[in-house]
Amino acid sequence: MTTMDDVARIAGVSASTVSHVLNGTRKVNDETRQRVEAAIEATGYRRNVVARSLAAGRTNTVGLSISALTNPYFGSLVHAVERALSDAGYVLIVGDSHDQAESEKRVIDSLLGRKVDGMIVAPAAGSERTTLPEIMRTGTPLVLIDRGADIDRDQVGPENFSSARSLTEHLIDLGHRRIAVVRGLAGISSTTERFDGYQAALADHGIAVDPDLILDGESNTDVAEREVLTLMSGANRPTAMVSMNNAMTIGALKALRRLDLSIPGDVAFVCYDDFEWSDLFEPQLTAAAQDVETIGATAVRLLLSRMRGDDGPPQLIRVPTTFQHRNSCGCA
Repeated sequence: MTTMDDVARIAGVSASTVSHVLNGTRKVNDETRQRVEAAIEATGYRRNVVARSLAAGRTNTVGLSISALTNPYFGSLVHAVERALSDAGYVLIVGDSHDQAESEKRVIDSLLGRKVDGMIVAPAAGSERTTLPEIMRTGTPLVLIDRGADIDRDQVGPENFSSARSLTEHLIDLGHRRIAVVRGLAGISSTTERFDGYQAALADHGIAVDPDLILDGESNTDVAEREVLTLMSGANRPTAMVSMNNAMTIGALKALRRLDLSIPGDVAFVCYDDFEWSDLFEPQLTAAAQDVETIGATAVRLLLSRMRGDDGPPQLIRVPTTFQHRNSCGCA
């Protein structure tokens, strides 16, 4: 590996002169600068940016612990966070927690070991008792994204309760009374809030919650497919269904296709989370679309503020969704 001493030897100068050229810490005459730059190009020398950053007390990196990168929503969220951080001069390091406590701990330990300047976390179930206190003990600035937790830190995510209630109410307004719900992974705040919204819509219209219509999709495509297959293969099928995230929506649609059931003819269908390619579905999906760009940019803004020393009270920010009214719900 080429060192600064190698560059200095080829250029016929001292290592300190090479350092001054690289870092602009002292004026170097043009002829000497040109020799140093030529030597750098000839050797392919690259500065040890990590070592320099650590010496300065920062790494210009931010860690992101998030689940299920195969989920289209989380993939989009990672891109939104990365763009906002890149604009601010930071590099993003991403780890997939797989929504499992052990995986999340490995990701968090790895990111902390890399001395990231800040951390953004979409917490797995129970994180407020395990990994989140570990981050807080180190003093690393922390922002929660997408999901909340009972900790004293900034949190930003989508509006869940009223969005899920509105989706369910739309089906009720169309005359449906037997409305199935495919809910997400237990122990996650977004799962609880969206399911509460579903229940609230039913209660508002005097409709009893039917346990047989509650499917635990576990925020997983395959699990959702299996659950919907079982329900819709029975004699007492619902007339409508709401899926609470897009990984489960994919599974539900696969199940309905396997059963040769039409949307909305056999079952009206709405979902929380929109797809970039929703217009390619037939029928097109009625959905609550999350503002991923705003969620990602807001989380980065909050984190950068904390990294600059802001010690104000924690902020809890909910970003509204947009109702995308298409025809999978049965509307003309």
